[in-house]
Amino acid sequence: MRHAHTVAQVRAAEEELLSALPDGVLMQRAATGLAYAVIDLLGGAYGRRVVLLVGSGDNGADAMYAGALLARRGAKVEAVLLADRVHEAGLDAFRSAGGRIRGESSAQPFGESSHLRTQLAADVVVDGIVGIGGRPGLRPEAVAALAAYTRPGVDGRRPVVVAVDVPSGVDVDNGRLDGPHVRADLTVTFGTHKVAHLVDPAAEACGVVQLVDIGLALPEAAVTSLQAADVAALLPVPGPFDHKYTRGVVGVRAGSRQYPGAGALCVAGAVSGLAGMVRYRAVDNDEGVADTVRAQHPEAISGDGRVQAWVVGSGGGDRAEEALLEAVADGTPVVVDADALAHVVGSLGVAAILTPHAGELARMLDVARSEVDAHQLLFAREAAVRFGAVVVLKDRHTLTAHPDGRVRVTTTGVPWLATAGAGDVLAGLTGALLASGLDPFDAASVGSWVHGAAATLAADGGPLAAGRVALAIPEAVRRILGERGLTESTP
Repeated sequence: MRHAHTVAQVRAAEEELLSALPDGVLMQRAATGLAYAVIDLLGGAYGRRVVLLVGSGDNGADAMYAGALLARRGAKVEAVLLADRVHEAGLDAFRSAGGRIRGESSAQPFGESSHLRTQLAADVVVDGIVGIGGRPGLRPEAVAALAAYTRPGVDGRRPVVVAVDVPSGVDVDNGRLDGPHVRADLTVTFGTHKVAHLVDPAAEACGVVQLVDIGLALPEAAVTSLQAADVAALLPVPGPFDHKYTRGVVGVRAGSRQYPGAGALCVAGAVSGLAGMVRYRAVDNDEGVADTVRAQHPEAISGDGRVQAWVVGSGGGDRAEEALLEAVADGTPVVVDADALAHVVGSLGVAAILTPHAGELARMLDVARSEVDAHQLLFAREAAVRFGAVVVLKDRHTLTAHPDGRVRVTTTGVPWLATAGAGDVLAGLTGALLASGLDPFDAASVGSWVHGAAATLAADGGPLAAGRVALAIPEAVRRILGERGLTESTP
């Protein structure tokens, strides 16, 4: 599992480790990891052109110590100092290794014209402007330097941007973007992931994130991200004496005469094999819709009976509120999707998973969608508390928020997953996991992860439709469990 810690947690862990280490050791660990990440990226150091954008803090020092190592390996390294005072020991080490200070021999003041004197773009620009203690946004001189050194050179190539710890200018603890910021191709972070590495929109500015272990002892993190091994450990695997009822029965109230396809897609997610049985009714009780859905999915049965979880709302239209009230009256856990979300005004009184996209969550909270897009972590948490439910905010990096403040970030999936009906499949899949016995937080986060993995398989580098995502769920599960040797029965 990836753990994303806050700035305060990282600072406390650093202070504890610094008290037990000789002076400078922790910074050297970070700088060495950074330098070798750059070397790996470039396939070597000799003859490569590297520009360091150096601020006043430890982030700038990490960049200069890394630059010194690169210079000793034969790279041509220049530093652009963006502050009157920088880390003196780091600067001395950089100069001693043969690094150059850009503009040091010129009386010309720092500005746009001094940046443009270079004719060949660097191979790498290292962003050491602001570290995890910085505020969102960048000062004008940093913006000017960044624009000048990351533009293509006369050879037409744009340098690769490597951020030190986090891209400068992002909100580290909340994942917000507020003002100019660095957009990195690679972010090399130290000790642990930070929230901005996982939570959008800041996460998208991080590029690929590479973690360097520097020996920090850290507490539990509120923001995490499941990995394949975590999902394998959580997925419900039937035992030798299980049957369809012990594996869980999920009831689906989705689809209507107005939106029949939503019912079929929601059932497709539910019948993917993770629960023992699916009971289906159209939201408006239209038997024609029900017949169509059952024709596509003969595994789903009609008629009343006990269920361990309900999925309600996908394609519900005008009857979604009635279906929601009936499901909640049953007293079982419920997954609330699409049209039914408009009728959630407080706690439902049962264990619940709400699955809005940003527009739906904005309407539920009576805020602008642009606010939700910009402050995803904030509003996902706020909704979880307000409605007393696990909230799944669907986006590029889907957030699963628990009322106690825990958040799991889904990083699986592909852009092609932004297609009509994908949310219906996710609702059905999540309901199956909920019926199988997973608690709402696990069911929602595992469902989101498997949904993204299935989409990646189904897309195979190209476009896809929601129905293909559902068909790929069993193969995605087999691959996940296969890594743990859990796909074959034990004699």
